[in-house]
Amino acid sequence: MSMDDTIEKLPESKDVTYQRPVKLDDALLMTKFGIYNLCLITISGTILAAVLLETLGISYVLPVAECDLLLTTKEKGVLSAISFAGIISSSHLWGFLADTRGRRTVILPTLFLAFVSTVLSSFTTNFWLITLTRFFTGFFISGSSATIYAYLGEFHAKSNSSRAIMGASFVFGVGCILLPLIAWSVINQEWEFTIPLLDIVYRPWRLFIVVCGLPSLVCGIALLYFPESPKFLFSRGYEQETIEIVRTMYRWNTGGKGPKLELTSLLQETEAQQTKIRREEAANSKSVLRLLKQMWQQTAPLFMGTYRKRTTIICVLQFGIYLTSNGMYMFFPDILNRIAELEDQGVVRTTVCQAVYTTQVDLRQLQQPDLNATVLPEVCHQKLDISAYEHSFVLETIYALGFAVIGLIINAVGKLPILVFIFGFCGICGILIVFIDLPLLAIWFYVILLTCGFCISVVNACTVDLFPTNLRAMAVCISLMFGRLGSVVGANIVGMLLDSQCELTFWISGISLIGCGVLSFFIPNIYKRNALEDKFSISSR
Repeated sequence: MSMDDTIEKLPESKDVTYQRPVKLDDALLMTKFGIYNLCLITISGTILAAVLLETLGISYVLPVAECDLLLTTKEKGVLSAISFAGIISSSHLWGFLADTRGRRTVILPTLFLAFVSTVLSSFTTNFWLITLTRFFTGFFISGSSATIYAYLGEFHAKSNSSRAIMGASFVFGVGCILLPLIAWSVINQEWEFTIPLLDIVYRPWRLFIVVCGLPSLVCGIALLYFPESPKFLFSRGYEQETIEIVRTMYRWNTGGKGPKLELTSLLQETEAQQTKIRREEAANSKSVLRLLKQMWQQTAPLFMGTYRKRTTIICVLQFGIYLTSNGMYMFFPDILNRIAELEDQGVVRTTVCQAVYTTQVDLRQLQQPDLNATVLPEVCHQKLDISAYEHSFVLETIYALGFAVIGLIINAVGKLPILVFIFGFCGICGILIVFIDLPLLAIWFYVILLTCGFCISVVNACTVDLFPTNLRAMAVCISLMFGRLGSVVGANIVGMLLDSQCELTFWISGISLIGCGVLSFFIPNIYKRNALEDKFSISSR
């Protein structure tokens, strides 16, 4: 049955009017796909890029800030993971609030608070202060990082939500390309000035921290002009407000030149009365204990009945992806520097791990925390070697192009083939790194290993499809919380094993990714094609 069979139009009217109640998904399809959707996709992608800048940008800061902050190697490891710890600690809270108070209600203030925390961290003078402020940066940026998937997806019909999310991921990829470029343009400058009031020397790395926080501020301002998610508003009973959003989307996308879209009512979605009561109580609750109890009530359904299997699989997949994509990435510049050091000495053939073992003694001598005046100039670097930026730029460019390709083919190919291919290919490359003794080839395989991050957005798209509106944001937040936990675990595993059991670190990454590929076959409904997706895949372009 077509949409025209289920919806009656008034014939002799300049406006497009529908007498019968319309499903919200159908109403969103009527708005067409245009400037409104593109603006939302751009903002969402920029928010995702802001999360990357806030969490991974610190890897460019640590080598040049070690003397200003008197950082030991152990403290560098803690500082590199502390933002992820902040994200983990708050993901549950933001997911609950997003499902009960609103997506935009969570995203907007957390973007501004994350920016404030970032600015404060740029003025810190010791390890404990910057660790505290970076923790709060992660704590707040978590609110937008996971909720934005549900927010963006709920402005689109189910047939277009995956494509919209992948479009945002492409924008995210473009933003990722800018990270090494921004780092190079800011950190490698030669200037400094003293701020007597704070007793600090303000150097380029401090400005770089602030620049990494600017996307959060810009996106927060942009979202002031966009409404709450229509699907969330409709689930709360705000039917007329939802219809007005649909009309606004239609007006933006048609440029106001076409006939007006008039909807009389929307078909109510089926929702368990108990769930509805819990959600309304949570929205009006002001007691902390009652709020915690309701957080548990909102979370518990994810681990009960049919949702238990879905939640478990999604969380394990995200843990495995982040274990490698972020955990191994934190040591990417360090390993490249070790390889470059051997190449400068004339070594032509060496494996990655041989390079690590050969250079570890010299590196330990350079990383001694007790620095005297005679060695200070040699170990205190105010700039990063250009090779670190070059390889990072290549990696981020691959991400941008890959997200674009996935966004174009995800509806036609399906999520399962994409997941299996990426997991399997990256996992095999990770294992082969152990055996390759051509440094350039090994570096390329390392880059491919890190591209397993493509799967993050694909798995998020699966999550949006697997859970209903009232659980969707919580499901995404919980799964990404496990992902961030994978980042912390991965970074610490590599840190502990790299100098003594280097080969094992790559074996762990490779095998875990291959295991994730096998687990992808068990995602519920992963084999099924969405009928609406097939029907509107061409017309919605």
